[in-house]
Amino acid sequence: MGYKAPIDEKELVKQLQDERSAHKAFETLLHIYSEPVYWQVRRMVMSHDDANDIVQNVFLKAWTNLHNFRGEAKLSTWLFKIAVNESINFLNKEKHRAQLKVGDDEEESALLKNLEADEYFDGDELQRELQEAIAKLPEKQRLVFNMRYYDEMKYEEMSEILGTSVGALKASYHHAVKKITEMIGGEG
Repeated sequence: MGYKAPIDEKELVKQLQDERSAHKAFETLLHIYSEPVYWQVRRMVMSHDDANDIVQNVFLKAWTNLHNFRGEAKLSTWLFKIAVNESINFLNKEKHRAQLKVGDDEEESALLKNLEADEYFDGDELQRELQEAIAKLPEKQRLVFNMRYYDEMKYEEMSEILGTSVGALKASYHHAVKKITEMIGGEG
C-alpha cells in the first residue's frame, strides 16, 4: 500500500510490547492505522456499519495478539492481514447466513444492496458504477483490485498479506481491471 507510517514501526512495536508503554503506544497505533484499515475493510464489505464493527475486531485482535507479533513483517502488513482475514470471515458468515455459495449472483446482489443502502456513500454516478463493477468481481479479484488501485499497495506486500505469489496477484489484478472496464463501458 502506498501508505507510509509517520513513525518508526520497530520502535512502536517495542513500545507496544512493553507493559509500561503499551496503552499509549496502542493509542498511537489506532491514530495512525484506523483510517487506512477502515477503508481496506470498507471496500471489501461495502457497508459503513459492518466495516466499523470489523475494524473494532481487527484492533481487538491486534491488542490481544501483540505478544505473538515477531516483527517478521511490518506492523502495517500484520494489521492489514488481520483486516483482510476478518473481512473474509465476515463475508463468509454472511454467505453462510444467507445460505449462499461463493460466486452466486445473490452474493453480488447483497453487496450491491449494501452499497445502495449505505447512507455514507456519497459518490457520483461514475463512482457508483465503479463500485458496482467492483462488487461483481470474484472475492479474490475484488480484494486484489482494492489493495492495488485504492491503497497503491505493492504486489510484494500483497503477497505477504494474502499468501499468494506476486505473479498470481498481477494476473488477478489484470483480470479485475479487464472485467471492470468491460462492465463500465467496454473497451473504448
